Amino acid sequence: MKARTLSDLTGPVTALIALEARFPHLPAPCVRVTTVFPDLLELSFHYDDFAAFETWREALNIAPAEVEHHVQNDGATAVRSAAGTFAGATLRLVGFAPIPVLKPLSAGSGAGS
Repeated sequence: MKARTLSDLTGPVTALIALEARFPHLPAPCVRVTTVFPDLLELSFHYDDFAAFETWREALNIAPAEVEHHVQNDGATAVRSAAGTFAGATLRLVGFAPIPVLKPLSAGSGAGS
């Protein structure tokens, strides 16, 4: 792969600036721009739930059916991801949230007790 220049990242950087101008009130994401995928802007959300992810998904008009669901970290982390375009750049939203550990019911505390 040839060495890239900063100008190769114009698409996602411009999209980020446009997102800030249009949605300054939305939750701040972790932002990733990389020379490996020079047309991609990734916004990730690491919270206790998917509220910030869903707020951005709705703002960007990404349909709920376009969201992929995964589990990682031996079942401890739920992941949602969705892709779209904004201001000419490919946009990827990724949300991470812990999966609550369920405690087993003690004998006699289940349904019907």
